This record gives sequence, structure tokens and C-alpha cells, in this order.
Amino acid sequence: MKEESLRSPDVSVVVIVYNDEARLPTAVRSVLEQTLRGVEVVIVDDHSTDGSYDVARRLAAAWPDRVRAHRLDENSGGCGAPRNRGIAEARGTYVLFLDSDDVLQRDACRNMLEAAETTGADLVSGLCVRVHVDSRNGKEVKWYPWLYTRTRTLDSISELPDLLVFDTLSTNKCYRRQFLVEQELRFPVGIHYEDLLFSAQAYVAARRITLVPNRVYDWNVSDRATEKSISNRRAEIANFRHRMEIHRRVDRLLADNGLLDLKFHKDVKFLKHDLVLHLRDLPFRDAGYREEFAATARAYLESIDRAAYDEVDPIHAVCALLLERSDWDNLLPAVDTLTNRDKISAPLVERDGRVYWCAEHLDDDFARHVLDVTELGHHTKPVERMFLRNVLTGYAERSGTVRLAGRITNPLGVVPPGARLTGELEFGARRKGVRFQTFRFPVTALRHEGDAIAWEASPDLSHGLRPLGVVDAVWDVRLHLGVDGVRTTTRLTACEPGLVAGRFPVRPRLTRLVADRIAPEVSSRGHLAFRIVTRERVETLVASGVRGTPGRLAKSGYRGAKRLRGRLTSGDSKIRLYHEVFSRLPVKRRLVVFESHLGRQYSDSPKAIYEEMRRQGLDFEAVWSYAGSPEGFPDDAVLVRRWSLPYLRALARAAFWIDNQSYPLKLTKRRGTTYLQTWHGSALKRMGFDEPEWKLRPRPAQAEQQRVLDRFDRFLIRSEHDVRTLARAFRLKEKTLLRVGYPRNDALVRARREELRAGGPRRRGPLARELGIPDDRAVLLYAPTFRHQGGRQRRFELPFDVERFADVFGDRYVLLVRSHYLNHVVLPPSVRGRVLDVSAHHDVTPLLELADGLITDYSSVMFDYALLGRPMFFFAYDYEEYVHEGRGTYFDLLERAPGPVVRTERELHTALESLDEQSVKYAEARDGFVAEFGEYDTGGAARAVVDQFFSEWRRA
Repeated sequence: MKEESLRSPDVSVVVIVYNDEARLPTAVRSVLEQTLRGVEVVIVDDHSTDGSYDVARRLAAAWPDRVRAHRLDENSGGCGAPRNRGIAEARGTYVLFLDSDDVLQRDACRNMLEAAETTGADLVSGLCVRVHVDSRNGKEVKWYPWLYTRTRTLDSISELPDLLVFDTLSTNKCYRRQFLVEQELRFPVGIHYEDLLFSAQAYVAARRITLVPNRVYDWNVSDRATEKSISNRRAEIANFRHRMEIHRRVDRLLADNGLLDLKFHKDVKFLKHDLVLHLRDLPFRDAGYREEFAATARAYLESIDRAAYDEVDPIHAVCALLLERSDWDNLLPAVDTLTNRDKISAPLVERDGRVYWCAEHLDDDFARHVLDVTELGHHTKPVERMFLRNVLTGYAERSGTVRLAGRITNPLGVVPPGARLTGELEFGARRKGVRFQTFRFPVTALRHEGDAIAWEASPDLSHGLRPLGVVDAVWDVRLHLGVDGVRTTTRLTACEPGLVAGRFPVRPRLTRLVADRIAPEVSSRGHLAFRIVTRERVETLVASGVRGTPGRLAKSGYRGAKRLRGRLTSGDSKIRLYHEVFSRLPVKRRLVVFESHLGRQYSDSPKAIYEEMRRQGLDFEAVWSYAGSPEGFPDDAVLVRRWSLPYLRALARAAFWIDNQSYPLKLTKRRGTTYLQTWHGSALKRMGFDEPEWKLRPRPAQAEQQRVLDRFDRFLIRSEHDVRTLARAFRLKEKTLLRVGYPRNDALVRARREELRAGGPRRRGPLARELGIPDDRAVLLYAPTFRHQGGRQRRFELPFDVERFADVFGDRYVLLVRSHYLNHVVLPPSVRGRVLDVSAHHDVTPLLELADGLITDYSSVMFDYALLGRPMFFFAYDYEEYVHEGRGTYFDLLERAPGPVVRTERELHTALESLDEQSVKYAEARDGFVAEFGEYDTGGAARAVVDQFFSEWRRA
């Protein structure tokens, strides 16, 4: 590394400033305090009107060998001109850029210089962190951190398109100065968003780019700043025009350099990010702004690769299309959903078995494709699970009574014309983590009005709303809509500028000296709220009190209490509470805690054991854990939410734990507790310490995992295959193994025996009637294993065309689709009645018993269904990937499957042509499969478990 000298510093840091005299010294100090000493500061003042340039000159005078100050002759109105001046004045081998309100990390220059010198890169980029300086909790957000997980060098930006697409900053980068000179790289002047173009030009021109995982730049963000930054002034239409122009220039750059793949990635990001930033503000803009916005956007949207629409969320694509068509009636509701992602803002329309955002534009093939929102699954939701758009259509105030009117979206007629409707307005104070009292007012009119529910209400807020007047400044409004006794809750969307205005009196509970008026306002998400207008004199007193000693003490006490509450409810605190408090309480001799699939279901062998204990009339105290909703769990047991304090207390005091997966790993089982592990299926996939991932873990991690497994006192076994696989993989002792079969399979064994005894057609039972299955249709069950397919809700894409399946087999079969409990599936309306989603049914066993044939892949459900002796089909469309790229299997399914293994949809259709033929053809294979993998499943597992462990609990 070069020695520091005035003439040839290693790094020149260009610090630009405009009217920021207070923060400039901090920015400069962050450069002067770099651990790399050969660094100079080039301050460029953009002709400030405050004392910024005077501060710059004083800094230069204080550090004459390291700081130089320059000033533009006139203000440029942007960042481009001062940065260009900085490049011209820089003398270092490398150049960095720093804004006057930000700081460099202390090792930034050293880390970036070393990377550049080591790799010969023209450009080095490091991690930027957005520091929210107004945040009480020191909030920090890393800027696209996945790009900076490790050091790597690129010979072309094409190797990492995300770098160009997402990290468009110029300030977290170090540039070789000679590279900037040779390539004539300069920032555009007279236009905003100059970073986007400059960064793209630098990325494309660089012969080598190095990324370092070091934090180099702190981008200080002031959320409460009175004056917004240039990029955040989205109320100005010029701001959007500048953004579009910069995007066009970047597109030309990429096209000129033959980088069309990068253009595609950039198109995707534009639809899901850049456009969204401006779309969210449209409801707050007037008609003139909207029309100019649409005209500007339309010209650019026409250049977007149509394939990019398939790479974004449906609502992003819908908004872009409707904006391009200037369809404001459908676009503004779509923007509401864009801002409030769970909200259903459109009435939707069903055509040919598909669900579309709106009825317009469907004659155009591309628009029809984009507007198809079937996969969102809105058509599958009952009204109580819908968050419906409720747009305010009328607002008037007189003498403190506010007359409100609105329209609630009625998607696909989910609220039928004859439904009994009730309504109630609720006003609640907006206080995070604190529940204040609410005030409710009746909705006086509710009626169907086209594709919406119209309503009216006249709450007397002057007399009926009684705020405290100090800590409850903002009041949110909700409308609870009752439909035939079930309730859904809506927010009041006020999307038209100027619709709500004025102020009127209220009666605070404390004193009218604090506040006695209230005014409507619209939240950042577009919802109506009311704010108490504090008297100006009181505001001054309150402000001074907050800044004074009493205020500081009060805030300190509140924050301390908040931190204490957070600690008490944290996971670590709950674990300590379990071990240090609850585990010192005496064990309750007849308390049994049941859990299935981590509390997600009332199902499986724990359910079978529980029901056998009830059937025998045992005297015991039952607790079932649930995660999410307690719906579907037994009424004759105590229900506790998983990880709640009652849950931990019950586990600590229980005589028995019974589950099929695992209770929380960090909870030590007490000596007086017996853990019956029923497990949830025999193994095709390698498990436990047979998995490559487990073998690679360090010894302490393996020891911790073994401690968890050693909690099992008894482990249910259904065959010697389980002994060779599961028991060995979990390193279980022989005395732990309980060879009785799976209690959940008792029902299947009994069903098979009854079927053989009867000889004729079997009786289906009430589940077929509940599902509406016609008597002349056979039932197929498709039950695949868990799939990692990303997304918030881990949606499972069916590997075959379900509509084609229904068209081919709908007159013969009803297909039941049962996704794994960690996945979910959405079926189109076109298959209604022919294909049914039964994933919400807690227990799969009744579905197995109902099905005339099973379609699966690698799921352990194959071992259970084989007990019924019915046809099985194995749709192994990704067999090589699953077996060889996954964790491996204990046997070759292709050789041992008791039914046809198919790879394609066509092969699946061929195999399904005749259930009877497949039943006969594979009868011997199924018998052998049961003998090997279900030898202990003889129909009495639940009774055997209960007799062995709970017989003494029988009532006298």
C-alpha cells in the first residue's frame, strides 16, 4: 500500500453538501478517522444558501493536507454536478462518494482499497446500511444484503444481474480513478435519479467488479424530516418523469451493449418496485396528476418485456396493465390491494372456470392472462376470512354528528342477496401494544347495490366519542359487517382528495383545556382516521414537558417497562420460566398433553390414543396444544396455544407427553414425565443421523440433537423396517421401541376387514355426503409429500394440469387434493365438484378410508394406504432430483412400489384408465408391501398403548 502523501493519496472521498452545515463536520470526520491514512477529502458545495461552504473552508483550514473545499458557481439542483466536480478535483488512485448527511464506516476505505488492489477491480462495492436516526430502537436495515454475503469477483455484470438491478447506489462503492477518466464516466446533470444511470454505466464498463461483505456506508434516514429528499418528492410529477427518463437511458445502454438479459431482470424489478413506489401515492393525487402520470408511464410500459409480468406478484402485473390502459375505475381499487396486500378490492368476475380481476379487457389475450387472479384463491375463502375494500362515498359533518356512507366490495357475490346483514362502526385509539376502550355506533342502513354492499351511518362523535385527550390522539375507524351471523372487519378507504375535511368538538375525559376538537385525516394506507386537535398552548407545554426532566423520566420508565415486557415474553424467558419455575411444581399424576404435527392438527396417532382413552372412560386430564386456530380440536379437552405460558406449564406438570413429531427442542423432559413418541410415518426418505446434513454438523450440535431424541421414553414401531431406519437414525435404544403398530391405522385395518367380510360394494359413510361426492363417482386422493417452493404461504403448484384432469376423468372420478400441512394449494373454479381441496381436514385417515385409489409420490402415506389393499399410483415426476439431489432414500421406490410409477402426466392418465385392472395387477405387490412395512399394524395399536400405560386410570 502506498505511503500517505499530499500529491498522491490512495483514496479521494468526494463529500457533496447543500444547506447542511450542521451535519457536514460529522461526515468529514468519518473520513478523517479512517484506519487507512492515505485518504483525502474533497468537499464540493452546491452553492448553499446557509453556512455550509464556510464550514467546509474551516475544515480545509484545520486539515490543509487532507481536506480541500470547492464551491459551484450556481446551485445545480441535484447530486450530479457536485460529484462530477469532485471527480475532476480528486487526486487519489481511487474515488468514493459521500453525502453530507451520511458517514463512512471506519474501515471502509481500507477494506475496499485492499479488495481493489488484490483483485485488480475497477469497481469495489460493499454493504450499505440504512440507519433510521429517528428510531428509538436504533433501527437499521441492510441494503440488499444477499449481494454481500461473501467476497466475490465478477468479470462481467452479466454474472450477477441482481447487482445492477437492485444496488443502484453510487455511494457504497470505490472506483479506480483512471477507470472513471478512461471511460469518461460522469453523472447526468439536471435530472434526478442520477445514481441509477451512473451505476449502470460503471457496472457495464468495468472489466472486473469485486464485492466485499464488509459494512462500508451508513445511509442516515430521517423519517420525520420536514423536507423530503429529492427521490422522495413523489407528489411532484417531474419526479416521476425524471425516473422514467433515467430508466430509458439505462435501457439504451444495455441494448447498445447487447445485455438484453439484464434488461429483462430490470423490467421485473421496475414492475415490482420502481412503479409501485409511485402507484401507492395515486389515490392521494388529483385527476390532472393521474392523467399525466399514466401518459408518462404508458410510454415506458410499452417497452417492458411481456414475459416480465409473469415474474411478479399478480397484483403488480394487474396494476401495470390497468395503468397502461388508463382504467382508473379498476386501477385505484387495485392500488388499494397493492398497499394493503390482504385486502380484496375488486368484485372479481368468473369466466370459463377462471377468476379475473375485472370484466373489462378480457377480449385481449395478454390482458386476460394478466387479469387472471385464480391463483390468489379468493374464490375459496368464506366471507369471515376476507378483508374487503370499504370505500367511503359520502362524508358530511353537522353539529358533531358525522354522516358516513360507503360501499363494501362483494367479490364473486360472497354476500348472497338474501343474507341477514348487520353492521357496526368501531372507533379505537391507535396505540401500539396498548388496548384502550373502543366506542361503537350502529350502521343504520345496509343493502345490496350492484356488486357491493352499500351502508350508511351517523355516529354522534361529539357526545359518543370520549377520548382521554392526551395519549389517544389518533382514532382508527373499522366497520364490522355481519353476514348471517359471521363477521368480517373492514377499514374505511378514503381515496378521493378533499373528501374528508373540517373539525368539530368532542368531550375528552381528562379536560377540555388539553383538547376539545377532532378532525378527520387519511392514513398512509388510505384509511379514514380522526385526530384530536391539541390546543396550541398545550402543545407547547407538552413539548417542553417531554423535553424536560419529567418527560425524560417518564419516557425512560416507559421504555424500561417495554423492554422488561419484551424480555418476559421472549422465547429465552419462556424457556427459563419452564425450567426454573414450572418444572419445580409437582407433576400431576393424570395430566396428559397431546400434540399433532406441531399443534397444527387434531389428528394422527395422538388423536387415536386420546379417543381410545375417552372410549374406555379413563379418569385423566387432557390438554391439547394448537397452533393458529383452535377450530377442529376436541371440546372435552383443555386447549392451549403452543408456546404460550399455559402450554409450558402443562408440559412441565404432565405425567405423559404424547405427540407425533417433537415438543419444543429446548424443553427438558422431567424425570416424572413419560414421553410416548408415536411418530408420523415410516421412512422412505433418509432421516435423522442418516441425513448428510446431520452428519456434517459439529459434534456439539449433534450432541444437542441427540439430547432431544433421548427424551423419548417409548417410540412406536409398525415394522422391522422402522427398526432398521428410524430407530437407527435416531439412535434409539431397543428398550425404547414399542412394536404395536400405529394407532392411527387401526381404522384402516378395521375398514379392510369389514370390506372383505361384506364382499359387496363398500359403504362410504358420512364424509362422502359431506363432500358432496356422487354415488356413481369413484374417489381418488392425491396426497404428495412436502415441497419447498418458496413464497410466504409455501404454495404447492400441482405437477399436472388439474383442469385437463377434470375434463378427462370428471365423469368417472372425484379427485381429492390433500397438500402437506406445510403447503397449500389453490384450485380453479372450473374444476368445482370434480376436484376438491381437502387440505383443511385435520386428519388424513378418514380421507384414506374414503378413497378408492391413492396418487402420491414419496409421502409416507403410501405405507398407511397399503393397508386398505386398494390401487396406488406413484407420480414421481422429479424422481432423480428428489433422490439424488435431496437427502436420499432407504430403498428404490422404482423397484418396490406396489403400483405403477409414472413420470409424466400422460403416463398418469394412462395408468388411471382402470382402477380394477390396477387393483388386480398389483395385488400381490401390495400384500408384500404391507408384510414388510406394516407387520405390526393389526388394528389394536391404540388399545395396546392404553392398556399398557393407562389401565390403572379406569374409573371404579
